[in-house]
Amino acid sequence: MIQRTISQITKMIKAENDVSQFADTMINGVCIDTRKLQPGNLFIPFKGQNVDGHKYVEDAIKNGASGAFWQKDVPNPPSHLPIIVVENTETALQELARNYRSELTIKVVGVTGSNGKTTTKDIITAVLSEKYAVQKTEGNFNNHLGLPITILSLNEETDVAVLEMGMSARGEIEFLTKMAKPDIAIITNIGEAHLQDLGSREGIAEAKLEITKGLSKDGLFIYIGDEPLLKDREQLYKNFRVKTFGKAKSNDVFPTYIEKEDNGSKFSINIAPDKNFFLPVLGEYNVLNALAGIIAALELDLSMEEIESGLKSLKLSSMRMELHSGINGTKVINDAYNASPTSMKAAIHMLENLDQDARKIVVLGDMLELGENEIQFHKEVGSTINQDKIHYVFTYGDLGKHIAESALEKFTPERVFNFSDKQDLIHSLKSVIKGNEWILVKGSRGMKLEEVVKSLIDN
Repeated sequence: MIQRTISQITKMIKAENDVSQFADTMINGVCIDTRKLQPGNLFIPFKGQNVDGHKYVEDAIKNGASGAFWQKDVPNPPSHLPIIVVENTETALQELARNYRSELTIKVVGVTGSNGKTTTKDIITAVLSEKYAVQKTEGNFNNHLGLPITILSLNEETDVAVLEMGMSARGEIEFLTKMAKPDIAIITNIGEAHLQDLGSREGIAEAKLEITKGLSKDGLFIYIGDEPLLKDREQLYKNFRVKTFGKAKSNDVFPTYIEKEDNGSKFSINIAPDKNFFLPVLGEYNVLNALAGIIAALELDLSMEEIESGLKSLKLSSMRMELHSGINGTKVINDAYNASPTSMKAAIHMLENLDQDARKIVVLGDMLELGENEIQFHKEVGSTINQDKIHYVFTYGDLGKHIAESALEKFTPERVFNFSDKQDLIHSLKSVIKGNEWILVKGSRGMKLEEVVKSLIDN
């Protein structure tokens, strides 16, 4: 984490006050939430519409913070405390992160995409950890506040940072990538998430491509070559090196063989045909995410043996294709962190092709932020569910009912259920479980379907 004196910090950002009496006070890391405060932190208060963090500054310092920012337009800064007065606390946090990043001798891998960016981040971290000291974005700290906090948490001894970049509007990825200055930039895919804000998949592609605007001149851009919206952009790509991954043989790296297992996938790739990799996470689409990770690892001089070992050791962030043992011998796949039409169809397809002898159940919630065509997207998901491979369809939410309605065009009524109450769903779901089923639970973050998962794995 950042370790600088208050005097050094005022050289990295513009201070509006005299801090000379606290010049040698050492800052160790930053914090924006007093509940997570660590001794020595610099506390960053934000002036919000409902809550003003400045009222917690004195308590933060009393409880161990070494100092705090203070926004210029907030009255009565406590002059007896180690306070750095700044024009705007949010902007100052971002500027501090930008300058700290410039001082670090570190390789940065930036990851974005509509789906799979967190899994890809986890894969890259697992692989690179075979050779380097690696830090990654934790949780969902991937936005205009989360990324600077992540950068300021990096240790100076760290070799590689794997930074996830999220967005909901045009310009956000550009802002983040110019702060992170990646040496390697990755786009996992282009889906439908954020259609509400960006209007079209083309708009989403343009927004994701902003990641290249912070890429170093000799940097490497890695993207899914199967995506037409990312191909044939020679003018854009001429400033850096490019590698592609995907299913098609036209890509630089593609799978030559994939074998699905109950706890992951075995696969081989064109550039190492004699090597058999194992990825301990379900879903063929996650093999493609692994290909992006393999390219990044090769760029950073890892051997195929190190890559193979790193992939085997993968541990995913929570609620992303997590496999749990559930009640009555069921296997429960918790993919409740988020959902888009692309990722939901892929997850259902993955379940359909697992363990052909087992009964399978899908529990699907609303997919949010899809814009004016949201009903149609939910209907399309319902229409793709294979009635010969999925035994029951449970849906939850106002939009989830459109998945159920569409599924009913192929399924008999006693196999499809829609609920607006989660406890009713859980009760009905448990009533159809005979034992040894596979159950997929997936929906947008706001639907909190992990509560369904918990009910299935708590005996």
